[in-house]
Amino acid sequence: MKNKIGFVAIVTLIGLAVLSTRYYMVDVPVWHFFGGGSGLDPATLHLQGEFVESNLGAAAQGPAGSITVRMIAQQFVFVPQCVVVPAGVPVKFRITSADAVHMLSFLGTNYGLKAVPGEVTEATFTFPKAGEFKIPCHEFCGAGHYAMRGHLNVVPRDQFATLLPGERRTCEPR
Repeated sequence: MKNKIGFVAIVTLIGLAVLSTRYYMVDVPVWHFFGGGSGLDPATLHLQGEFVESNLGAAAQGPAGSITVRMIAQQFVFVPQCVVVPAGVPVKFRITSADAVHMLSFLGTNYGLKAVPGEVTEATFTFPKAGEFKIPCHEFCGAGHYAMRGHLNVVPRDQFATLLPGERRTCEPR
């Protein structure tokens, strides 16, 4: 009898240890399910609200020509996959995930963001010089993880077309 109780206790402890390492994949969705959060619904975030598809990409926001970039990370793509921003201007990134935890970084910089389902991650970065930065996912998110890549094109300020209110910018031709 003691062996059975000991075995159950060990299996329970191992299970709790595994779940505790997967906080964003298990605890956060469970917390939201029971009403503990007012975050986004990952299943419908692209249909309404801030992350509707027509609102993704770079947009003019606030003073001094600052830019806000809204993105969605989902298996196995960033939406939009390519974004254009001006050099030397504060760029506020707002990113969320539709399915799993993703970690994106801008290669060649120390900048990085974690996208979590149901949450919005926000960070402001300034890219001092023009250049192209690859954006790989650095959090294993499934079988297609190796192909999850995005691009950030930083262009000189004078080559960045002024955005009108409500206009969004990606790498696609205008």
